[in-house]
Amino acid sequence: MEPGRSKAQRKAIQLMTVKNVLVVGGGITGTIASIALSQKGVKVTLIEISPQWFGVGHGITVQGNALKVLDQIGALDRLGAGFSFSGLNVYDASGAVLAETEMPHTGGQEYSSAMGILRSELQTTLVEMCHELNVEVRLDTEMVAFENHSDSVDVTFASGAVERFDIVIAADGIRSKTRALLGIHHDKKPTGLGIWRNVTKRSPEMSHASVYFNGPSYKAGFTPISETHCYAYVLTDPKRVDNGLSNAQEMKRLLEGYHGEFDFIRENISEDDYMNFQAIEWIFVDDQPWHQGRVILIGDAVHACPPLIAQGAAQCSEDALLLADYVTRDGDIETLFTEFTERRKPRIKVVVDASLQLANWELHPDTPGANPAALMASSLAELTKPA
Repeated sequence: MEPGRSKAQRKAIQLMTVKNVLVVGGGITGTIASIALSQKGVKVTLIEISPQWFGVGHGITVQGNALKVLDQIGALDRLGAGFSFSGLNVYDASGAVLAETEMPHTGGQEYSSAMGILRSELQTTLVEMCHELNVEVRLDTEMVAFENHSDSVDVTFASGAVERFDIVIAADGIRSKTRALLGIHHDKKPTGLGIWRNVTKRSPEMSHASVYFNGPSYKAGFTPISETHCYAYVLTDPKRVDNGLSNAQEMKRLLEGYHGEFDFIRENISEDDYMNFQAIEWIFVDDQPWHQGRVILIGDAVHACPPLIAQGAAQCSEDALLLADYVTRDGDIETLFTEFTERRKPRIKVVVDASLQLANWELHPDTPGANPAALMASSLAELTKPA
């Protein structure tokens, strides 16, 4: 007999296997969770507050540990776009080479160090897989309340309808409304930085990720996303300057002090390119549970970090796949949720701490002992360990 449990208790635990799940949020985290659960035979309902379901158009760096997750759910081979690379070159704003390095293989040697891809291309693949797996998708739908029971959770939607699920997985991003429903006191915070992103042409030689320091802005860089295009970015102050310039003109202005490969990028930026600006914010719920009863938060809803080491998508992907494994085990949901969170928090802390330190060094480049390259290398090396 199992110590501390009666026969009836052990039988009750065996009956707690999750079979009917509500996923809140249709981004990368929510779609991967939905796919992984469906592949395990779970009935999944996915709700998305937006009336349209698609990924935004800017580029994204998908590092090796995210590629590993995508491979494990069968999505990697389906990506019809993207560009894999392993090199990271560091330049002075003049274009002079400061360092040429190999990025760590955070997913293992069998995967590329990273892939650049349009977020919309990745999202399209994940959406298609959700439909093929018969995930019930409801757009323009919002959860506004829930009531936990010992073996289920009743969810109230904005329409007034109430439905019962075994558990709820909330992956509704940094602006999560579910956080407040769970009584979590954390909210998104500013970093003091903003970022412009642009998708434009690249030359054949630009087949590596590049970062430029010592220019008029905090930092600039680019990542190849195809044989012909890259996404370029520049870190700035967190407020868009009201100077009468179009987005393309503003992007060119911000990049005037960057040369070398950036001369090609700047000359090819056009008004038709996809580009956007946003303030960089962050959140890390490190001192409170991520769940209440049978409702759990994952992804950017509890650990959105600045994109300084490009691990955001990777950590969200790991959350989704690992949680799908935990909740389909036999056992007590409270215990499984707690074990999952305790496993994830230390790994995510590595990413959040490094990203915030790098952001601080961007704002205060004269900080004694500042060494961004060394911190990036050590952080990514730590992430080569299994998730």
